[in-house]
Amino acid sequence: MKHQPSTMHAIDKLAALIVDRPTGFLAASTREKCSLLVADLMAASAGGINSQLATAARATARDIYGDGNATVWLSGERASIAGAAMANAAAASALDIDDGHRRAAGHPGAGIIPAVIAVAQALDLPDESIFEAIVLGYDVGLRIAASRPMATIETYCSGRWVNYGVAAATGRLLELDGRELAHAMAIAGAEGPISVPAGGTNYQSTTVKEVIPPAVVAGLTGAFRARAGATGPRDLLDSPDRFAPEILIGGFGDRWWIEDCYIKPYACCRWIHGAIDAILELRQPGTKIRSLRIETFPQGLRLANERAPQSLEGAQYSYYFSCALAALHGAGAMQPINSTRLRDREVIELAGAIELVPHDDFAEAFPERTPSRVFMDQGSGMQSVTVHHPLGDVANPMSYVQVTRKLQGLAADSIGQVRFETLQSALDGLDRHGFRPLMAALQSENS
Repeated sequence: MKHQPSTMHAIDKLAALIVDRPTGFLAASTREKCSLLVADLMAASAGGINSQLATAARATARDIYGDGNATVWLSGERASIAGAAMANAAAASALDIDDGHRRAAGHPGAGIIPAVIAVAQALDLPDESIFEAIVLGYDVGLRIAASRPMATIETYCSGRWVNYGVAAATGRLLELDGRELAHAMAIAGAEGPISVPAGGTNYQSTTVKEVIPPAVVAGLTGAFRARAGATGPRDLLDSPDRFAPEILIGGFGDRWWIEDCYIKPYACCRWIHGAIDAILELRQPGTKIRSLRIETFPQGLRLANERAPQSLEGAQYSYYFSCALAALHGAGAMQPINSTRLRDREVIELAGAIELVPHDDFAEAFPERTPSRVFMDQGSGMQSVTVHHPLGDVANPMSYVQVTRKLQGLAADSIGQVRFETLQSALDGLDRHGFRPLMAALQSENS
């Protein structure tokens, strides 16, 4: 390091660990998981490109963030680093089908991957730097999120901590020294989006959602401003009552946290996935559902849980609606949710009849697990299934083939078959041929 701070704060120690990590540190398994999560994020982005959140973000990138050399994915447009990364993060997070991490209780990839690719593309950086920046960005963001004691967490919005991961990843790409990187994360943390406490307002039914796009901008600008000499409050992470130091820094590099991320098969809040898996196992197409009861962990009842949501965002945060939709129409109806389903009277009727309750069996499960137990009567008596590890968890993983099917399903109606095949080919060769074929595929215009 070029400059050693006189007082070592937690954020300084974290910055030092990043700066001192030599290039070439990734094991093959870590690169493989990184490649899988990039492919998964491209599926989420292709599916979300025509959403209200994504289209508004692209217009905003054009109107206020200026021109540049970074690609606004699948739009045929280019923008500044911040504009492109913000718009791509919006598309990636729009359907709530992007990756996540159980202990962090949130979504790192939708912020960190768009930021890293935008910076690397604009500055023409090598492939290994891209892989390493993504892994380090995940590690920092997830550690900060997981280090928060549950009693101190006002909201589980990912934008509360993705900004730190973006700043760390960007700082690595910009080759900041330890002092600069500490200030980059401090600026990003101090100026990141506030969001709102859970239950404070009905934000879950709006495109505000996880506040990931503004967190991306905060992380990027924190890194670039620190490079230009700006400073931030480096003591942000020093309180052990709010950020457990053994999680923030302990065992850094022993195992990269990206390897413990889950992948989502359904376009709704991850908390609901255990219930959907159970419903799909019990489901008998063509039979009338006489009753449906869901037992889950207490935090599940903190979602908006509208029985008749008026927006796709409202549907994504509703046990009642998402589970009724899956019960009546199967997994395909959740990949993604079609807005016409919001007016499906049969779904709304079943959503209105579902019983949702917390259960003592799952009281201590969250955030490490998001289990559910479902009881369903389809005319031949009550049957039940308990799911502790929803599809896509580390204990119940999705393969690359399954992610490819997810991409095809999400991209079919949004980007067309030709562009899907080009994108798929680039992702198939990511670990061998690097990011340039992927960047070229993403430059194509949406059909």
